[in-house]
Amino acid sequence: MSLACVKHYRAMSRNDGEVNFMPIAKQTITTDMGHIVIAANRFGLSDLTFKPRETDSWAARDIALIAATDADKQLANEHLQKAKSEIEQYLLGKLTGFTVPLAPVGTVFQHQVWQALLTQPYGKSCSYSDIAHVIDNPNAVRAVGSANGANHIAIIIPCHRIIGKSGTLTGYAYGLEIKQQLLTLERGGVAGKL
Repeated sequence: MSLACVKHYRAMSRNDGEVNFMPIAKQTITTDMGHIVIAANRFGLSDLTFKPRETDSWAARDIALIAATDADKQLANEHLQKAKSEIEQYLLGKLTGFTVPLAPVGTVFQHQVWQALLTQPYGKSCSYSDIAHVIDNPNAVRAVGSANGANHIAIIIPCHRIIGKSGTLTGYAYGLEIKQQLLTLERGGVAGKL
């Protein structure tokens, strides 16, 4: 299977320079699943992370902002507004695909994995092995798992759709409870309060 090009995805390498990829604006969205923090740079969304609750055993991902021109901040805020609207529609079960521009930072291999994740259909799960085959690197199953864990744009780059080859839930940066709720939502259920 060939990997389709995702039009709203801008692959940012760590070699592109800090000013080009660091987030310059962020906001918190309150949802039934908890608080979600989104951040963007002038190219698109750079981060989407859940805030942990007191009972969660995982730590928050820190999102540091850098200074930027007013024009770049305006672009970043436009991306945030679009992302917020799309996330809210997704969590209501009214949106199955995202169009907000994405600008994740990672290695060439991580970008291959994340773009492969973006081709996974809404409501369908796959394994690390499946993704390794999609990127034509079937022996890279563990590396696919590492790249999946390095994804900083949860939900939209749907790392929650990756499950064990046997069909069991595997790890998720924001806990298996949130992962299960996202999968349930996509299979026609309701993402309830946590």
